[in-house]
Amino acid sequence: FSPVVFPLSCVVQNYSWGKVGLESEVAKLLASGDPLVQIQPDQPYAELWMGTHPRGDAIIRDNRIPQKTLGQWIADNPACLGAKVKDTFQGCLPFLFKVLSVDTALSVQAHPNKELAAKLHAQFPEHYPDANHKPEMAIALTPFEGLCGFRPVEEIVSFLQNVPELRVLIGEVAAEQLERSGSDDPRGVSAALRVCFTRLMKSEKKFFVDQLNMLVKRISQEMEEGKDTSGSNGELLLRLHSQYPGDIGCFTIYFLNLVRLEPGEAMFLGANEPHAYLRGDCVECMACSDNTVRAGLTPKFTDVLTLCEMLNYTPAPSTSKIFPAVQSQLDPNVYLYDPPVPDFAIMRIEIPASIKLYLISAVDSASILLVIQGTAVGTSTAAASEMSLCRGSVLFISANESISLHLSSPDGMLLFRACCLL
Repeated sequence: FSPVVFPLSCVVQNYSWGKVGLESEVAKLLASGDPLVQIQPDQPYAELWMGTHPRGDAIIRDNRIPQKTLGQWIADNPACLGAKVKDTFQGCLPFLFKVLSVDTALSVQAHPNKELAAKLHAQFPEHYPDANHKPEMAIALTPFEGLCGFRPVEEIVSFLQNVPELRVLIGEVAAEQLERSGSDDPRGVSAALRVCFTRLMKSEKKFFVDQLNMLVKRISQEMEEGKDTSGSNGELLLRLHSQYPGDIGCFTIYFLNLVRLEPGEAMFLGANEPHAYLRGDCVECMACSDNTVRAGLTPKFTDVLTLCEMLNYTPAPSTSKIFPAVQSQLDPNVYLYDPPVPDFAIMRIEIPASIKLYLISAVDSASILLVIQGTAVGTSTAAASEMSLCRGSVLFISANESISLHLSSPDGMLLFRACCLL
């Protein structure tokens, strides 16, 4: 007998922007999921990867299974994906599930669509490691902030009028073109926005560093005098400048929406959507790819030309960036985040304390289950032995398998489940 439901040990990425030690949700999940793990107090714990990505293939924690990693096991047992998923995605798990703990901003970036991904991968495989698209969704675990999509034009115009240092970088001609563009001509607006943003991102390093220093000095002085600096987005500018001094990305706050998510709220980032996570903890799911086009707030390789070419220059208010969860008709404890791409969907499962026995229902897709809070014993005909679940536990569930949870925690449970609903 070989189990088809089993616990996983997942890979941590210690990127420098991550929260440090036990301030990190990733570290806290790790520590409670595996008491033997030693959390280093000065080490960043940025991402937990739950999936089969070659740079972070999950380890199987069941000694009855000969394969060491989830990727190897799925390759040997592709039927576990579910027939439709297996055929659509060539026998591979189509998503990567993550937890992120963000302390300092991630780069201003966008992910290519499939067509552009194939082209970039063919031309520059060292920077674009695969030919897949990378739509992604983030669901807040703690209050979460990110930049996402272009602001409504009137907000950008207001900054162009209040922030002379920004206007100098963009130039008078481009700034006036955006100011004159009317809402009756969306293509004209997008074209004017493209010119403004591209001029900003391609400005000479010495020129923009001088302007940025002038802006930082001016805002710092205004703050000392107790003035309101919101017309220049002062607080966020100083925060990003302290993290990435002299970085062009600091100016993108005048073009991109600041989106604030409360726990349980989500944002979906489709192809070509400019974004940068700023701070907070979230679960994230994405198509299985590592293709990122970056242009600021980063020490990594940047590709400003490609980014400015590919972006979606459609302005929209920040409220439109919040992606709604839909309560399941079949089970009121399940909220579904089902984005407009086939690669993945996420369920948030909230089990109240009054429920002592709960069934994680079967779906026609392999799925990965993450416990955020609560404890239970899980039983499944597909697992053969009991599985004790607590905060930080991660389970792989083959397609069409269900699990009974016998809850033992006084405050119920919170779980997230990533799957593929074709």
